[in-house]
Parts: sequence; C-alpha cells; structure tokens
Amino acid sequence: MNAVTIKDVALAAGVSSATASRVLSGHPATSAASREKVQAVAKELGFVPNAQARSLRSTKTDTIALLISDVRNPYFSDLAHAVEQQAHAAGMMTFIGNANEDSEQQDQFLAAMLSRRVDGLIVVPQGLDEDADRPSQMMQRIVSSGTPLVFVDRTLPQLNIPSITASSTRALEEAIGQLQSLGHTSIAFLGGPDHASTARERHSAFDQAMAANGLEINPALHFAGDFRAASGAQGARWLLEHELAPTAVVIADAPMAIGALTVWRQAGIRIGQQLSVITFDEVDAMLMHDPPIATISHDLTAMGRAAVAALQEAMAGNTPEPQEFTSRFTARESLAPTQAATGA
Repeated sequence: MNAVTIKDVALAAGVSSATASRVLSGHPATSAASREKVQAVAKELGFVPNAQARSLRSTKTDTIALLISDVRNPYFSDLAHAVEQQAHAAGMMTFIGNANEDSEQQDQFLAAMLSRRVDGLIVVPQGLDEDADRPSQMMQRIVSSGTPLVFVDRTLPQLNIPSITASSTRALEEAIGQLQSLGHTSIAFLGGPDHASTARERHSAFDQAMAANGLEINPALHFAGDFRAASGAQGARWLLEHELAPTAVVIADAPMAIGALTVWRQAGIRIGQQLSVITFDEVDAMLMHDPPIATISHDLTAMGRAAVAALQEAMAGNTPEPQEFTSRFTARESLAPTQAATGA
C-alpha cells in the first residue's frame, strides 16, 4: 500500500499542493480556513511527513533572531548588544527586530523569522492587548512549530517557555528604605502598562517594599504609563498637580524617566531638593543628569549571555531552567531629606 502524499492531502482538502505543504510545515503564510481543512484531512488520511523533506527544516543556518520591545529604549539597546555579542562569539549571526511595544508588529517579525528558518528565537514578548497578556496566534504557532524559543526580560504566563528575567523586590525594598530614612512617606510610583509582565512585577515589588518598610500602600499615588517618554511627561504633570504632594517618586523605566525629568526641569523643580527621584534602568542619560539619578538596574550583560546560553541548550534538544537575576539599587544625588526633615 502506497504512503499518503502531500498531493493526496491537497486533493482531498481542495487546496493546492503548495498550500498543503505550507500548512503541514508550519509556514505562517496560510489562512485559518486552509489550516483547518488541511490538518483535518491529514489526520483522517494518516499522513506522515517525509523524513527527508522534514530534515531540510532541521538544517542549521547559524542564525538566531532577537525581538526587543522598543529599539529607542536604551535598556533594550544594551540588552540587544549583549545578546548579539554573545551569539557572535558562539559563531551565530543575529537578526534583530523591533516590536515597538506592539503585538502586531511583533507577529510580523516572528512570521518573517519563521520563514527564514532561523535556528532559534530570543523574544521580549508583547501582550496581545492592554487587557490581557495571552499569547498571540503567531506566538502560539512559533511554539507549535518546535522552533527553539527563549523569553528574556518579560514572560507570558500561559506559555511554559524558558525565561531569563530579573527580580526587583530586594532593590526596591532598599530604595524605599533609603527614602524613608530621609523622611519621605508620600512616595509616588510612575508605572508601566499592565499587559507587560515587567510592569506588573515592578508595581507589585513597589507595594511590597512600601509594606516591608511600614509605609502605607496608597493606590492614589500610582500612575499607569506605557514605558514611553510621553507617558512619563504626563505622569510628571500628574505628580505636580497631586493633592497629596508626593516628595519622592519611583519611575518604572528610563524613557518614562526622561519624559518626567524634562517636565520637572521646565517647571523649575529642583531634583534632589524639592523632589527625590529613583528610576529603573541605569542608562547614560540618568548618570549624565544634574544631579545624577538614583537607579534600580539589571545586569543586562549577564542576562543577554544567559539568554543565548539557554537558547543554545534549547537548540540542542534540552529544556533549560528559567533564570531570575537580582536587580541592584544605587543611591545618588537625586535623593535628599524632605524639607520637613531638614526643617526647611
């Protein structure tokens, strides 16, 4: 009895052989209707992929792909540099994509990389929308295709994918403790979007740090931004007009901090005197600011190297364990006693 072929499946499904081949190989350029018909027919006919054809997919290309959230964010630029350099040292070329904090743009890049048959993917995943962080259909197809995949910085809780992340709990406890020792009790938090796992982690860690230092957790002092400079500027104006008059603030990422610091400079606010500021991400702009800004930072070089090592392990057919790095707090001149504490 002859084995069922691609042509048999295509004929029974009423599609071309090329379409049937694309569906059965996991190629992204197929419609949902075609996938449903072809997959159902293949199962009914007992189609088994040709081993020789399947081996073409396993041919190494010595290329990997890295998808970051926003190429303009210096945090992700530093992470990309660490990944690319580690991959280069391992003899691999890296395609770098920019999701622009958008799941549709993410999916376009993932589809292109799947068609290029890269050996593996390192991804900062984007949430599907602002109300959920479930994986997109394209992300699910990447997982189903068996392409080695590692998440870095962010995760999607519905997918059991090896991940490289950072915990800010200890650093925030130290940072809030430092503010409290300087007399600050009204501390604002300019956070990121709820659909990003890092934003949720930093928000939760902030609340935990406030509680650990015996300070009140007040949702009225939480501002929800989107990890971009414009929302940081909006948060800065919100803080200036706030009836509780916060004397200190923690900002969830560098672009938001840049936007906020610009507004406060224009308003004549003296950082480190009238307002104490801590931001996530130790990037050059924070160190060059006058005064330098206190930061909560991640070891991006170590995270980038760990992501490449995890991907290499996944490419070898193993399941790497998730790794969580510990963030570090660095106090700088942007912190000072409250005016009440100094008697001013």
